[in-house]
Amino acid sequence: MYLLSLVTLILALSAALRRKAEAAEFRPEDYGAAGDGAADCTEAFQKALDAAGEAGYGVVTVGNGNYLFKGSLTVPEGVTLQGTRASVPASNGLRDKGLPKPTDGGSCLMPTAGRGDENGKPFITLNTNATVKGFVFYYPEQEHDDIPVPYPWTVAMRGKNPALLDCELLNPYNGIDATRNERHLVRNISGQPLRRGIFTDAIYDIGRWENIHFNPWYSVEKTLYNWQLENGEAFILGRSDWHYVINCFCYGYKIGYKFIKTETGTCNGNFLGLGADGCNRSVYIEQCNPMGLLFTNGEFVAMFGKDPVMVEAGEGNEGGVAMFENCAFWGPCDSNARIKAGSFTFSNCNFVDYDCHGLDTPSLEICGGDVIVTGCRFQHKGQAVKIGGDAKALIFKDNILKTDRVIDGSSGARIVEKDNVILK
Repeated sequence: MYLLSLVTLILALSAALRRKAEAAEFRPEDYGAAGDGAADCTEAFQKALDAAGEAGYGVVTVGNGNYLFKGSLTVPEGVTLQGTRASVPASNGLRDKGLPKPTDGGSCLMPTAGRGDENGKPFITLNTNATVKGFVFYYPEQEHDDIPVPYPWTVAMRGKNPALLDCELLNPYNGIDATRNERHLVRNISGQPLRRGIFTDAIYDIGRWENIHFNPWYSVEKTLYNWQLENGEAFILGRSDWHYVINCFCYGYKIGYKFIKTETGTCNGNFLGLGADGCNRSVYIEQCNPMGLLFTNGEFVAMFGKDPVMVEAGEGNEGGVAMFENCAFWGPCDSNARIKAGSFTFSNCNFVDYDCHGLDTPSLEICGGDVIVTGCRFQHKGQAVKIGGDAKALIFKDNILKTDRVIDGSSGARIVEKDNVILK
């Protein structure tokens, strides 16, 4: 009898401890949220989030529905806001006469606050160890065939280890503010941010971007899309120490990957499997870090707007270092790279198209800095390299070209040219 009572007690304690270890679940519907696309769900969602925070590492589970918000949300420390999307969705193919249908199934969050004010409070602010996953974000008051209306950032990431996973940012003006935090994780994101996709700055402990794809799935109507081509910036990186970016892609932006100097500094990082298609500048380096930007297995296409160039480094990049390994440069551009300052390496790269407007623009225009080009292919018959201005040095060796117009220009730079093969 005593032994049976002891076993019963042990089982009861074990069950209690197991229940305590499990995350407490909360539903916004229990606080008055209605997924009908009409009722304001801000207060109900925030009450559920606060309750999950008080419970400690709770989960707010959101069912299928279209949830309208006239205000903003804060996700407390350790809380997960979970929608029904198990994998990142994409709304391509859901248009009816040009109108998107992001609400066709799943959990859809529809912000309206901050219209006209891009510097307003973000729709969702994530704190330490907080996570948002499994949603479509759709701005119902944005017009698909007009110049975009400014809105604040959709998601802001703060604290330590905030995460945004498996979401579609269908049509935000500004997508993800990944600044002023530590070790943020942004993974499996799709959509069409119209002005800015994702921005990072003031990151001193490694940030991670994985499998982010920005495509024109919301609208390709002329007025909106042309505005995006003239103003849109997909990936923007200020100060970040060894940022990791893997399997990311964008199409239809003025600048695909933009590296800038802010009051906190510049970026260095590892960039693997990147793509920037249909841009005016696939990669624009205003300034980067002397520790370097490492690009591996990238594909870059510049083809829209005036003077399309795949990689450009500005005059302010003095001391910045960037290395491109095993990358492909193709599409109807003027030049593949234009270097005004900094140290650059192109190794085992494939330069397919350039001088597509017949202006005798070279594949590589070196106006400053120093450049190493080794083991690359030049498949166009135009000028391969033009050097001048304040260029300091060029090493050009072990390349295969389909042109005998190899290096041109007058410069005080030191030039090493050897072991190249010209195929006629």
